[in-house]
Amino acid sequence: MAQPSRPPRKAGNGEDSIYWDKTKNRYIGAVSLGYTPAGRRNRPKVSGKTKTEVRRKLRDLKKELEAGVKAPTAYTVNQAVADWLSQGLKGREESSVETYRILADCHVTPALGRAKLRELDADVLDEWLDDKAKSLSTQSLKMVHSVLRRSVAHAQKRGKVLRNVAELVEVPEGRPGRPSKSLLLQQAEAVLCAGEGTWIHAYVVLSLLVGVRTEEARPLLWMHVHTEPADGGLPHVDVWRSVRRGAETKTRKSRRSLAMPRQAASVIAAHRRNQKAEFKARGVKWTDQGLVFPNEAGELRTALNVRRNLRLLLADAGFEKPEQWTTRELRTSFVSLLSDHGIPIEVIARVVGHSGTNTTERVYRKQLRPVVTAGAEAMDVIFSKDAGRAADTEESAI
Repeated sequence: MAQPSRPPRKAGNGEDSIYWDKTKNRYIGAVSLGYTPAGRRNRPKVSGKTKTEVRRKLRDLKKELEAGVKAPTAYTVNQAVADWLSQGLKGREESSVETYRILADCHVTPALGRAKLRELDADVLDEWLDDKAKSLSTQSLKMVHSVLRRSVAHAQKRGKVLRNVAELVEVPEGRPGRPSKSLLLQQAEAVLCAGEGTWIHAYVVLSLLVGVRTEEARPLLWMHVHTEPADGGLPHVDVWRSVRRGAETKTRKSRRSLAMPRQAASVIAAHRRNQKAEFKARGVKWTDQGLVFPNEAGELRTALNVRRNLRLLLADAGFEKPEQWTTRELRTSFVSLLSDHGIPIEVIARVVGHSGTNTTERVYRKQLRPVVTAGAEAMDVIFSKDAGRAADTEESAI
């Protein structure tokens, strides 16, 4: 006589159970954790195409439970990135937040957005980064990877995932970035003669002959520009502010006072007179607490606005491909011209506010003196008309 079949035993507290679900066409794994305060069975579940996959997910689930992590099964990469952008960047500049958002929208969420965060694995991320390496530079790849890593870290801190899988992968080498260029002396002379009387001309003169960063030139105030110092000293500019958070310069040692060569002082003084006349015609009060290079509304210019105007100036100067130049290359040109003129690299580093050398140990914070004069003196010689005539005479004699 056949023995009656026994009913399947219910999994005990903490035990696993794996079964086939015909409706979902997948294996389901569950862990029995007793009952909730409401009297319902507490059985977190996972699913997979094979029992092996389900067992692995059950092991990961138990690790999460032991760590006190209550990771939602449906929480996606898209949600993690969105949460980080809205909650994890408080106090950051809006421009920085927008940059991260663009990187996420263009490179992270299209490929990974629908993936469940707890199921994301290193192999998938390796393939994703390898694919991105075909079109992005190494630096861009690092930034894209950073967006994902920081998004997962934000979710991890909030108990939505046990581990940060983005920390387990290495960023591959991407495409070579566009090499930075420097203006030749003849090109620099052409640029300095283009667009005279315009604000962009004054901006270029200050950047090329003094070596300030674009992020330092855009927020520059008139109170920090001294074309005719009251004490009879050298014309100079106080590089004490930037567009960075809190108006701080890039580094502590970037805060410095720099002498202006005669040409720069003359152009900036003329720019001040023009701006005063323009403000008076518009019925706007001019003060020395205003911006040196404001936009039409009197506000801070964007980097994009300056870059567009620079390229228009380069076109006027006869450049064939002005779109291939950026504002930061005015600063690299400053360094290159000084180096070609024989100025020691240690002195150049001091002028441009770089850190890491002995000559930059002395910083100029909250004081007008001493003013770094080496760059201004060299630029006076490099772009001296007398020097140019002397060179022509020497060449003719040869």
